[in-house]
Amino acid sequence: MSYDISLLSPTLGAVITGLDLGAELDGIPLGRIQADLDRHRVLFFREQSLTPTKQRDLAAAFGPLHRHPIYPHSEGLPEVLVLDTLQDDLRDNAVWHSDVSFLPAPAAMAVLHADIVPDVGGDTLWSCQHAAWQALSAPLQRWLGGLQAIHRLDQSFPPQRFGDTPERRARREKALAQHPPVSHPVVRRHPRTGEASLYVNEGFTAEIEGLAPAESRALLQLLFQHSQRPEFQIRWSWRPGDVAIWDNRNTLHYACDDYRPQHRRMRRATILGEPPLAMASQDRARSATPA
Repeated sequence: MSYDISLLSPTLGAVITGLDLGAELDGIPLGRIQADLDRHRVLFFREQSLTPTKQRDLAAAFGPLHRHPIYPHSEGLPEVLVLDTLQDDLRDNAVWHSDVSFLPAPAAMAVLHADIVPDVGGDTLWSCQHAAWQALSAPLQRWLGGLQAIHRLDQSFPPQRFGDTPERRARREKALAQHPPVSHPVVRRHPRTGEASLYVNEGFTAEIEGLAPAESRALLQLLFQHSQRPEFQIRWSWRPGDVAIWDNRNTLHYACDDYRPQHRRMRRATILGEPPLAMASQDRARSATPA
């Protein structure tokens, strides 16, 4: 099955037309989709007919799927989480984040389907963290390439929002017990493309290891602000049935919370990856050497 592709920006993002993601899997060019994802980092497909089961099967074709410890899921499909403003507040999504970076082996990709979208508002933004890395000065690149950061589940799931009932409190406490804080490199190397990217996010990154608290806060704030520069971003306005597939290793995303009291419901299947690869010392020196 062939398809057409058009770019959204020089940095990231492409729209694919002429492809039915709800077709049988043996008719979907998974290898080409993966190759285009490696190039463009986020792919969009307008107005698809993708049931939750088809969404799970499509995502599973790219790798093992994650079962979220807190969010609800589609009936009978624990691999397909539901982001619904009638079920959860979801204001925690209005922060730049990389999905489930609190895991030892975080998400590699995600497949997001728009079920119900507001008449206006509710857009999602993505930011390219390879571009963010490239835009840093050489001395800062050399320093960051050797640092590790702590990622925590509770940073985006505080008790005041996810412990308001006994059932939700028990679910949160169980999730925290099963997911202790983890350490990831501040700069990770992509296992498929070899590209370096910043790997910190406001949603889950709590501190830089080895730094004093004030130093850690200052450095993280610098990196958070830098990673969100407009020239690294694209913005997508959803229509019902739209699908986005993105590379979670080298992008951040942000769901705009500007549509209340309108209803927004999305479905996400999250493909697990590998423990983030740190940059080798020789790679840090090479990447920071002016051309």
